Amino acid sequence: MDGYFGSYLLVAVLLAIGVGIVAVALTANRLLRPSRPTAEKLIAYECGVDPVGEGWAQSQIRYYVFIYLYVVFAVDAVFLFPWATVFAAPGFGMTTLVEMFVFLGFIALGIVYSWRKRVLTWT
Repeated sequence: MDGYFGSYLLVAVLLAIGVGIVAVALTANRLLRPSRPTAEKLIAYECGVDPVGEGWAQSQIRYYVFIYLYVVFAVDAVFLFPWATVFAAPGFGMTTLVEMFVFLGFIALGIVYSWRKRVLTWT
């Protein structure tokens, strides 16, 4: 496993082993499970309530906006944790502080923009 391509070969072998384990597990599950489909089992399940009407419904766009805002805050948190460790290192204090305030400024601009467009209202 020496050389340039030896590392790639090792990764390929481990990937093949992982795919093989998943394939064997899924195949064993399909072969060993009981299969007794009934009409009642095949209808859509809606949180304990009997389904009414079609199975397709249109969602409001505001739900997706809230999801995107959550992703923005999650990414913000992911960047804040490593920044806190670098900030404590000697020689990086003021530089990392300015960089983080610029980053938080961009996040704040996005929140102010969505607030001004009345996206954050839940009606």
